[in-house]
Amino acid sequence: MALDVLIEIADVRPVPVAFWEKLAEAARQMRMESSRRWCEWRAWEVEHGTIRAILTLLGADEGGRQGPFAGDGRLRPLWDIGHRTAAGQQDLDTARLWVEFTPQLGPGGTADVRLAPLRPGRWRHLEPGDVITMHEVRSAAGIAEIIEVLPPRSLGAAGRPGG
Repeated sequence: MALDVLIEIADVRPVPVAFWEKLAEAARQMRMESSRRWCEWRAWEVEHGTIRAILTLLGADEGGRQGPFAGDGRLRPLWDIGHRTAAGQQDLDTARLWVEFTPQLGPGGTADVRLAPLRPGRWRHLEPGDVITMHEVRSAAGIAEIIEVLPPRSLGAAGRPGG
């Protein structure tokens, strides 16, 4: 389908936010919910940057989640990314989570993920090799190793940086 080809092209070559927004609208009109969500996600990444990681969920026997979750960006877990309160306690940050290459991830599973922090500036200190902890309740739910941190891209109308 033409939409899939355009998404593949945009994955290889940097494109402006407006391009992803138009693809999202086309997917919405064709009632392609998964493609719409992906295009909206990618528009957000162009504007705010991308954090990719390898996430391993703890098993239910380790205090992790009991069942799988949909990997399409709806889950908004808390993350220990190293911030502390004035009292020295964990100061957790929220980020939406997109699981790459699979529709869901279950207990004990490992997958490449993309993170969309609600407050991106608080995540700028992270770099490849850093390990962060995912929380859904008080205890840890998973461990992620950062594999890539890409800054926001400001693209002009022609799709070139800085335009």
